[in-house]
Amino acid sequence: MKKIISLIAVSILFIVGLTSCGEKKTENISVEIKVGATPVPHAEILDIAKEELAEKGYTLEVVEFTDYVTPNLALSDGEIDANFFQHIPYLDEFAKERNLALVSAGGVHVEPMGLYSGEMKELAELEDGALIAIPNDPSNGARALILLQANGLIKLDPSAGLKATEYDIIENSRNFKFKALEAAQLPRVLKDVDAAVINGNYAIESGLNPVKDALLIEGAESPYVNIVAVKTGEENSEKITALMAALKSEKVKKFIEEKYQGGVVPIF
Repeated sequence: MKKIISLIAVSILFIVGLTSCGEKKTENISVEIKVGATPVPHAEILDIAKEELAEKGYTLEVVEFTDYVTPNLALSDGEIDANFFQHIPYLDEFAKERNLALVSAGGVHVEPMGLYSGEMKELAELEDGALIAIPNDPSNGARALILLQANGLIKLDPSAGLKATEYDIIENSRNFKFKALEAAQLPRVLKDVDAAVINGNYAIESGLNPVKDALLIEGAESPYVNIVAVKTGEENSEKITALMAALKSEKVKKFIEEKYQGGVVPIF
């Protein structure tokens, strides 16, 4: 009987030992977070957040995209855990059109949109009848027109709001002409148009400094805050919470302020 009891006790200790080893091994396994992002500034900002995430047991993989469509489709399909490249008006419009269950997990920064020219150095040089290129997606196209209206270049139908298009221009006394193009292409057409309204990330990526080079620029009060998007229901998960904490760290804030010199403005 004593021999049987001893064997049982040894077996229990052996199982407990295996369990403990298993727990320690699990604790050392890093949880992967896969985030889609446009290269500048989003991927650069995520690279700074990697160290803080690593300290908390997470491995951050950044998947770069160069357009505004694929990252949301990849997120919806489960190919990535989150994406970081867009603002809420764009996300809401895209998700509605494609019937996707995507939401914001929180805002990080504003990339001021600006009006740029390949030739002009001041807004006063913009002539009547000038050809102005704007983004062709609904949210950023409206954002571009709202920027022009805010600076007295055109007037929009007030009822259009954040969905304004060229057809909502009710006053264009200077007869500006507009050409809608894919946002990523706008820096490349500066030589072919008089001016172009360009998103901050594409401006920076092409070597333009929004603060120094833009003829017009949005203020920090812009409603177009860049967010981290996730599938609905994942916004409060442990790894997304960890991702947002890392992106809002003092280290990331300092990097944004020093690297982009006002071309990207942290909101935290």
